[in-house]
Amino acid sequence: MFMTIKQASEKWGISDRRIRVLCSEGKISGAYQDGRAWKIPSDADKPADGRYKSRKSILARIEQKKKELDGRRPLTEGEVARLNEEFIVEYTYNSNAIEGNTLTLRETDLVLRGLTIDQKPLKDHMEAVGHKEAFDYVCELVRDSVPISERVIKQIHYLVLVDKKEDRGVYRRVPVRIMGAHHEPVQPYLIEPKMDQLIREFLESDENIVTKLARFHIEFEGIHPFIDGNGRTGRLLVNLELMKAGYPPIDIKFTDRLAYYNAFDEYHVKGKLSTMENLFAGYIEARLDRYLKILE
Repeated sequence: MFMTIKQASEKWGISDRRIRVLCSEGKISGAYQDGRAWKIPSDADKPADGRYKSRKSILARIEQKKKELDGRRPLTEGEVARLNEEFIVEYTYNSNAIEGNTLTLRETDLVLRGLTIDQKPLKDHMEAVGHKEAFDYVCELVRDSVPISERVIKQIHYLVLVDKKEDRGVYRRVPVRIMGAHHEPVQPYLIEPKMDQLIREFLESDENIVTKLARFHIEFEGIHPFIDGNGRTGRLLVNLELMKAGYPPIDIKFTDRLAYYNAFDEYHVKGKLSTMENLFAGYIEARLDRYLKILE
């Protein structure tokens, strides 16, 4: 069951405009856009107003909620399946949509159930199935506590880039530019040493998981090791490491793509990591809240 923006406004005592902003920022768990309207789960919790919260306070809240979740482990297979059931469809939709896939959320769900959407490109169908298979593989890596490595990254990319057989799991051999970005990816001959350095520094870092992953994600996308599929692969790697650390996976919303792109520019132009940290932290806290609510 879902409620409208107006119904949520009356229920929570928050303005319509503020609720629209919270929805677009991914702060209301389970909310999604259907045309111009937002659909909000009827049992969704009233979102906390984090406009004036410090980075330190949100990291502390995340740590506390993570401890609460740890206290309910180990989860049964049924519980894990329930937690991932809704997530995987929305995650596949959003991650692919950020990269230009035209399937709607509903269409993505149908494709993952084995149906074909008339008048939609075969490429879009293949991307949805490939992303789902890549996430399933990530879950296997989490279960077996496999450390991140170039081999793992290439295998995830191989599953993601299902529509371009010759480029799957292979570092690019030509220079590229990211349209509209303020950063130019490294030359092909630097990809391998840069990737080796990135992985080594990540594994050796003792920073907070949010800070580590924000830095890793920006640097990975900056290297842009593959000819295509870097964004989807990079977001899967973030979830690989989050889940291995005991956190729920996150889903960066298509509606947040401008804020997401801006976080890269803030880092490359101003050296400011906090924009991506805050984006990740908001999503992680919302997912922890969702997990804890379901497990009550």
